[in-house]
Amino acid sequence: MHDPMSVLIQPVVSEKTYGLMDKGTYVFVVEKDATKIDVRNAVEKAFGVKVTNVNTLNRKGKTTKNRRTNTVGSRPNTKRAFVTLAAGDKIDLFES
Repeated sequence: MHDPMSVLIQPVVSEKTYGLMDKGTYVFVVEKDATKIDVRNAVEKAFGVKVTNVNTLNRKGKTTKNRRTNTVGSRPNTKRAFVTLAAGDKIDLFES
């Protein structure tokens, strides 16, 4: 069992996720071994909202190349969670 507060690493900030926020879906980078139930419990406990759906996505890290030394590396693999909230619920992450 995971600690609910350590499951969420950071929210994803992009134009696409801002469009999803208007529809009640929020995107978070989560631990690689976190389950959908862990993500649901963490969001409900951290923000005090009702979660209706959680979809997860494993993303492979992009490969990078150093031009000077011609070595190949990669960015880390990440796991994202798309969290849909109940109608009327809202997370004030970026509201000012």
